[in-house]
Amino acid sequence: MVDSTLAEMGKNLNEAMKLLEDNQRKVEEEHEKKYTRKDIPGPLQGSGQDMVSILQLVQNLMHGDEDEESLQSYRLQNVGEKGHMALLGHSLAAYISVLDRERLRKLTTRILSDTTLWLCRLFRFENGSAYYHEDDREGVLKICRLVIHSRYEDYTTEGFNVLYSKQPVIYVSSAARSGLGQSLCNQLGLPLSCMCHVPCNTMFGSQHQMDVALLDRLIKEDIESGKLPILLVANAGTPGAGHTDKLGRLKELCEQHSMWLHVEGVNLATLALGYVSSSVLTATKCDSMTLTLGPWLGLPAVPAVTLYRHEDPSLSLAAGLTSSQAVDKLRALPLWLSLQYLGHNGIVERIKHASHLSQRLLENLKNQDFIKTSVEDELSSPVVVFKFSPEYPHKDSDPMLQATQIPPMTGNERYICDTFNQWLGDQLAQLVPASGVDIVELEDEGTCVRFSPLMTSAVLGTEVQDVDQLVECLKMKVPVLTCTLQLREEFEHQVRRTLGLAFVEDLTWPGLGVIRYEGQNEDQQEKDREKINAGLLKKLNELESDLVFSLGPEFGGEKNCIYIGMATEDLDVSELVETIAATGREIEENSRLLENMTEVVRKGIEEAQVQLQKANEERLLEEGLLRQIPVVGSVLNWFSPFHASPKGQTFNLTAGSLESTESTYASKAQGSGTTPPPTPTSSRNKQRLPGQKRFRRSLRNSDAFSETSSVSHADDLDRGEPRWPSASPAGQEASPDPVEPSEPLAPDTTGEKPPTPAGADVTPPEPEVSLR
Repeated sequence: MVDSTLAEMGKNLNEAMKLLEDNQRKVEEEHEKKYTRKDIPGPLQGSGQDMVSILQLVQNLMHGDEDEESLQSYRLQNVGEKGHMALLGHSLAAYISVLDRERLRKLTTRILSDTTLWLCRLFRFENGSAYYHEDDREGVLKICRLVIHSRYEDYTTEGFNVLYSKQPVIYVSSAARSGLGQSLCNQLGLPLSCMCHVPCNTMFGSQHQMDVALLDRLIKEDIESGKLPILLVANAGTPGAGHTDKLGRLKELCEQHSMWLHVEGVNLATLALGYVSSSVLTATKCDSMTLTLGPWLGLPAVPAVTLYRHEDPSLSLAAGLTSSQAVDKLRALPLWLSLQYLGHNGIVERIKHASHLSQRLLENLKNQDFIKTSVEDELSSPVVVFKFSPEYPHKDSDPMLQATQIPPMTGNERYICDTFNQWLGDQLAQLVPASGVDIVELEDEGTCVRFSPLMTSAVLGTEVQDVDQLVECLKMKVPVLTCTLQLREEFEHQVRRTLGLAFVEDLTWPGLGVIRYEGQNEDQQEKDREKINAGLLKKLNELESDLVFSLGPEFGGEKNCIYIGMATEDLDVSELVETIAATGREIEENSRLLENMTEVVRKGIEEAQVQLQKANEERLLEEGLLRQIPVVGSVLNWFSPFHASPKGQTFNLTAGSLESTESTYASKAQGSGTTPPPTPTSSRNKQRLPGQKRFRRSLRNSDAFSETSSVSHADDLDRGEPRWPSASPAGQEASPDPVEPSEPLAPDTTGEKPPTPAGADVTPPEPEVSLR
């Protein structure tokens, strides 16, 4: 029989999870939430609320005002039944804590002993004890306290005075987690001089492994200076590249100097598999290790575990590794429930699946051009780190030929490659979110893309098809990166030689380049330049092209610049630059015309007022003084009407001047005035194929088109005819092909005109006028 309280707790948990995971919200609730002040704390209601209302409030606080699409993309992890067991463990821990002391002691002892035994057998750590903690750095912190208590016998009574006489030293690899050494010193109350960062190998072996020879020399120097080496933190899978230190040699070195060896890293998960690499298997001989089972197995809210070997329980209690409080032992309850739910086979299967995913990606990357991998063991590497590198051409080419043909990259080129790899990692993470790839900064390789399925696959549910999709996306992005990198130099050269354009050097921009339209006026103000570049950006985005034009990054970008994105191999750089320059000149001239319009209109109005006053004076002299008298003028106009020619003025906005209206009264039609100036356009108005976008070369028909054009042009020159068709009279269609007469026409020597056919129009056609 199951306790009714436990059954009710499990039922309530299932109902609560269904409410929290239900993303279908009603329209009425969304409408009401827009007007509620849910983000502002309010008073506690006196009558209280039911569980459904409270859970609804929690859901609203979790998701906020997100719409349905963003909500689905945000909640990538489905907790599932295994996650419900871990969450149930937290609820049970709160329920068990109210039991009487004797029952609580028996239950917590059983839970703690079972979980410790399972983990020690699963990860091959014999005769070990376990410490369960929320923060993964807390385990090594407690180990440091344990080692200090062990090496300094009077530390419990004397405190820091014992450490002052003989300063302890903790050694951490330079490839370890950032901030680990400083965090340990702050928590232990030690100066930063007690922390020694050991560099990695620079000449031989992996560049992410600790330099054992240098470590040995550092330890001897510290001993000679009166310090006491107490602890070494090694890695079985560095946080960046996932490499494993030489644990065998490090263990020998620690035994030689009576030091404690602590190991952490993602590769420790492979200890549960049947086949384990020798470098990782040596971790079972270390003094302690930290396991992060939550991301490995996809279990939410389960603690990390630090397994250690020590014979004195009093020192473990003093260091905080064990507790006399039964409630503290309940930390292992969620893990105890989850391990039983998964079973030994389920745990091994999850870790094996993650290792299989990394091996599948690594095998596909071996045949990928321009991709450099950084793995420790190609046969078994849980973490795959790769990057785009132009130094790595086709895999089938000769290595000796590669070394002679490809020059080493300079500083700027390496910086550009880091920028491109940053873009590549963002694109892959966006296109295949289930893969869990992220970006990592390595000291020697620079910016790389990392695939660590042991940390992400169980949470995101990564499958083999996700890895295959990742490879396909990578194959599509690598040619884009290669072409853009090759065209950057040509683009910079074309921009620098074009009048009015300025090339802006920005190595952090992943694209073709950055330009700014300076214009023809050097004294142009910054505000005017900003308007011109903003209008130019708008015009470029309206064009039908594959390029992306933007203002650049939100933070840290150059002002008044146009950022051009990635390019393809068929990009016509010359046409692109000329189009940008021509469009910029057009916008600049239009803006200059608008700026001068106010001044022109003002001067025109003043001149018109002067002309009107002058016309009134002339009319007064012409009509005479008597006609201006009201009564006399009417009588005089009746006997002798005065006929004046109509005169007027018109203001031409294009020319900015006053013009007479005599021609308007004569022709009874208003003229068009001066022809406006032609709009500047690019000189490369090449003919595009149907469906072909701007700035693209026709790779398939370019050679054939050039040959056909040259032959046709030669035939036209031989015949003495122009290449373009002649204009046809109105109402007649032009023949596409010229009709050659069968016999040559004799010249007309009679001087008489040929007879005109009946009904034909004898009016000669007006010449066509084209505005260019």
